[in-house]
Parts: sequence; structure tokens; C-alpha cells
Amino acid sequence: MPTSIITTDDLREFKMELLDDIKKLLSNQSKGKLKKYLKSSEVMELLQVSPGTLQNLRVNGTLPYTKVGGIIYYDAEEIQNVMTANRVQHELNS
Repeated sequence: MPTSIITTDDLREFKMELLDDIKKLLSNQSKGKLKKYLKSSEVMELLQVSPGTLQNLRVNGTLPYTKVGGIIYYDAEEIQNVMTANRVQHELNS
């Protein structure tokens, strides 16, 4: 398996993409476009994660969920709370 070197520019670009996604989420939530409860497929699309990663977030208790009749639902507000609680902010040396 080939290895990849991640540079600070790559991390900065990832940070900006993640912040844009969070801003979109907040914008949609404030406009009332975001549903109260999301299904797994919607959460995977929203957070851009794989099914395995979403399962790991459930199993390790990072993302709270509700299971009704075999369907797993996530509270959109709780997802936002998790994102806010896990925010990491670094000082950029220019």
C-alpha cells in the first residue's frame, strides 16, 4: 500500500472544507431546511463518512442515536452539539 505525506497545506485545506460544511449545516438548520431527525444515509452524506465510520461513532458513544423498528435515527441538533464539542482550533503562524 503506497504511503501519502500530509502537509500543513493539506490540513489547512481540510479544515476549510470542514468549516464550510459546518457553516452549510448551520445555515440549513437556521433556515429550517434541516430535518429534526436524520437517517444513517443522510448523516453519512452530511458528514462525508463511510458506513463503518458512522457505526464506530455510534458504538463508541460519540454520536447518540435512536433505533425504532430497525431504523436508526440521529437528532440533527445532537450532531451539531458533537461537532461543536469536538472542535479543535489551532493558531496559524503566518
